[in-house]
Amino acid sequence: MKNYDTLLNDLAPQKFGKKGVIWTTALIVVIIAGIIAYIDQVIKGQVVTNMSDYALWGVYISNFVFFVATSFVSTITVAVLRLTNNAWRTPIVRIAEIISVAAIIMAGLTIMIDMGRPDRLMNLFIYGRMQSPIIWDVIIIPTFMAISILLLLFPLIPDFAILKKYFKDKNSKLSKWYGILSFNWTGSEAQKSILLKSIQLICILIIPAGFMLQTVDAWLFSTLFRVGWDSTNMGAYFISGAAVAGIGALVAVVYVIRRAYHLENYITEFHFDKLGKFLALACLLYLYFNINEYLIPEFTSKKEEITHLNVLVTGEYAPLFWFVIVGGLIIPIIVLFFKKGRKPLSMFLIGLLVVLGSWWKRYLIVTPTLLHPFLPIQGVPEAWHHYFPSLHEWLITFATLAMCLLIITILVRYLPVIPIQRTSDEQEALELNKKH
Repeated sequence: MKNYDTLLNDLAPQKFGKKGVIWTTALIVVIIAGIIAYIDQVIKGQVVTNMSDYALWGVYISNFVFFVATSFVSTITVAVLRLTNNAWRTPIVRIAEIISVAAIIMAGLTIMIDMGRPDRLMNLFIYGRMQSPIIWDVIIIPTFMAISILLLLFPLIPDFAILKKYFKDKNSKLSKWYGILSFNWTGSEAQKSILLKSIQLICILIIPAGFMLQTVDAWLFSTLFRVGWDSTNMGAYFISGAAVAGIGALVAVVYVIRRAYHLENYITEFHFDKLGKFLALACLLYLYFNINEYLIPEFTSKKEEITHLNVLVTGEYAPLFWFVIVGGLIIPIIVLFFKKGRKPLSMFLIGLLVVLGSWWKRYLIVTPTLLHPFLPIQGVPEAWHHYFPSLHEWLITFATLAMCLLIITILVRYLPVIPIQRTSDEQEALELNKKH
């Protein structure tokens, strides 16, 4: 067992090293490039994108769905682990909470980026109609964002009180901020009881909110009656896909933080093994829903659906489709079935592969369907038959991804990524059990 001072030195936020500064600078450069591209897009209009009357959503909505998926599973994982009181969760949950907050913030921002007239954003709130699934999304995203921030903040309160004392002589300004955020925490039994009940209540609230978020997101597509979206399977399809994207992102970020902050004694191979089993289960479920999504239209053999499937399986989008299915699902399942495949480095590589596959999967959900509209496509410009993002769209998309990573980076810099108070309490309890 580590003594308290050693534990505190290990888990307290640390300044960026040289690599951290380079990483942060690179993210800021990407974000600035994206901001310049977005300003040009606002000035000139959507003409600078490759979106058209058919591909009217494009990569922005693909990116939005990816952020929503990533935020959903991280928070749900945290809520379930907290409510079931799994002891092994301690080094993982706060990182998952940080990812969730960063992703849902960027989901909201991405919607605004997609708007041709962002100055009309308030019209969604002023003139919104409850019959529209878009308004349901407008309601659930800020709600989920607020609950996610509370789920991150409340468990941090005891640690903020610890960090207030820790930085008192080292950094008085930082100590002051930690003091404000600790809300006069003293560690009394009454405070502990209120905090525990509050966290449990937030966990209970966020589970249905998370399912509503993903389901409403799916309904945005399935209520449009378009080939490729017109399915009652969409809600479960999106939820299972979100599990894959979120756990994959969690694995990748946990590995990087573990290496960057030398937390090998706290985030062990055991944790990666657990996360690997979760990811394998998520991939299996999503593979099942993918089979269900594509196999039934093949049997029903409706002309429009067969055309859509041919474009995916053997046509223009076949390379991406098979990369998503094989690289993003089948290969991870095979690798994760073996214990060696659930070691930290292999888990990191699988996590990256899954996240990449999950992002492109959202692109495949959005784009091919939009290129197969209800009305015949003859007689329209050739450019409308195809869609691939313009330089503006890529710069803005990469900027949103970089901004999400920057939010995670800043939170990791100033928050203890592993709960200090809880880790200390667990180590004390473990030591007492050994003595008895």
